[in-house]
Amino acid sequence: MQGPDPSLAYRPNLEQNETKAKEDYRNYESGSLIDRVFKTYKLMHTNQTLDFVNKKHSEWTSCNHTEMGMMDTVMSLDQLVDESDPDVDFPNSFHAFQTAEGIRQAHPDKDWFQLVGLIHDVGKIMALWDEAQWAVVGDTFPVGCKFQNSIVYRDSTFLENSDEKNPKYNTEYGIYEPNCGLDNVLMSWGHDEYLYRVLKFNKCSIPEEGLYMIRYHSFYPWHSHGDYKHLCDDKDLRMMPWVQEFNKFDLYTKTTELPDVDKLKPYYQTLIDKYCPGILKW
Repeated sequence: MQGPDPSLAYRPNLEQNETKAKEDYRNYESGSLIDRVFKTYKLMHTNQTLDFVNKKHSEWTSCNHTEMGMMDTVMSLDQLVDESDPDVDFPNSFHAFQTAEGIRQAHPDKDWFQLVGLIHDVGKIMALWDEAQWAVVGDTFPVGCKFQNSIVYRDSTFLENSDEKNPKYNTEYGIYEPNCGLDNVLMSWGHDEYLYRVLKFNKCSIPEEGLYMIRYHSFYPWHSHGDYKHLCDDKDLRMMPWVQEFNKFDLYTKTTELPDVDKLKPYYQTLIDKYCPGILKW
């Protein structure tokens, strides 16, 4: 007789974490990690310009750096601690499984959603390939138009950004048309856009909703603060609730109670085999 599924042993306490989150999560004003976090955002907001983003698209979106399977990429995040995150100071691979398990608990019928939870941050592997963390991690925002007030550290970190004083870029719409759609907006370069491009390049079969979660999960000024809606089209507004649903698990499953990764890996490998199998080009 087959025993219980060992992958079901770990379940994050979402109810407890949601209570904590209202007070403690995404605290960018105080805490033991705040100096590191501020330094990362200062570098990001100084250097993420329209020209920089176009350069990174040229460097990364051809997916000609290496070839790896998705699980190997997830596990490589054992080597990465996100320097922009004020909430945790442990390797990103644990956060991947925490997020996925939170989603599996709440959405047992949506295996593609669970997989998105596992892989959403693997674009951070760029930081292990010599890309600076400030060009990989952290909240994202559009370039080529005015930087909105809800961006983290907005008032103190953009002073040396050359686009800030460029009249072509510092108006509400900048280089964009009203309601042009986020597909036509260049975001600050980071792990969201990179993984989205990798999945599209490799023709992975994750549904559009999942790809949208991956591409915009760090776009907090939009999905959590309501900024930049003047650039959105109907598709963006239709997809926003999916990104917001994902965000609950991305944020509130962060806890020092770490999952047993070895017990979870076989289950998630089956999802990888279904939606993004084999060796992928990165």
